[in-house]
Amino acid sequence: MSVIIRDDGFHGDDHDGAAVLDIAHDTRPEAIPGDFTGVALVRIAFPNCSDGRGFTLARHVRAKGYGGRMRATGPLIADQYAMARRSGFDEVEIPDELAARQPADQWAFRSDWQNLDYQARLKSHA
Repeated sequence: MSVIIRDDGFHGDDHDGAAVLDIAHDTRPEAIPGDFTGVALVRIAFPNCSDGRGFTLARHVRAKGYGGRMRATGPLIADQYAMARRSGFDEVEIPDELAARQPADQWAFRSDWQNLDYQARLKSHA
């Protein structure tokens, strides 16, 4: 099983079974399709928390015009939540075991991701 994390906390998977586009972590950005017609959810896999290629892939998916629901899936850690959201993900899916080690309050602490942008704060003081 797994846990879905959104800005408002932990959730069960509520995906209704509509069309899903799964993108592997080692997909080349130019191989991402440009037509997302009928796609209800894009899932980008992360093999581990130290492989950040999924963040780049998410940016490419959004740049190609996908405006629907996008999920990072894999063993990400709470400290990566803000990066996931800024990259274009709407939610993160982690294994139950990881959720037990990093409970909802650790993820909630990072849910104010829009105000925790270090570069934006630097620009506002320049």
